[in-house]
Amino acid sequence: MENVRFETPVTVKADPAGTPLLLRTAKEASAFLLNSWPGKRSPKHRAALQACSDAMSGEKPVMSARRAFIAAAREVNVFINDKD
Repeated sequence: MENVRFETPVTVKADPAGTPLLLRTAKEASAFLLNSWPGKRSPKHRAALQACSDAMSGEKPVMSARRAFIAAAREVNVFINDKD
């Protein structure tokens, strides 16, 4: 269940210039959290990583991962939107 898709993709800033990046799955969100995260590794960041991992393993709904990711992205000001 690794490629669990978000019902609606999440757009974040991929770099300091604000280049938009569309994340469609819990795996993509997890990769962003691990490899491209611009801020400190806060409790919201750790919660988002855990939620993405749980969604990919089928333990929790993908909507929980999406919500946790958005909360972490808002905290470091990389969240752009969650609309199609």
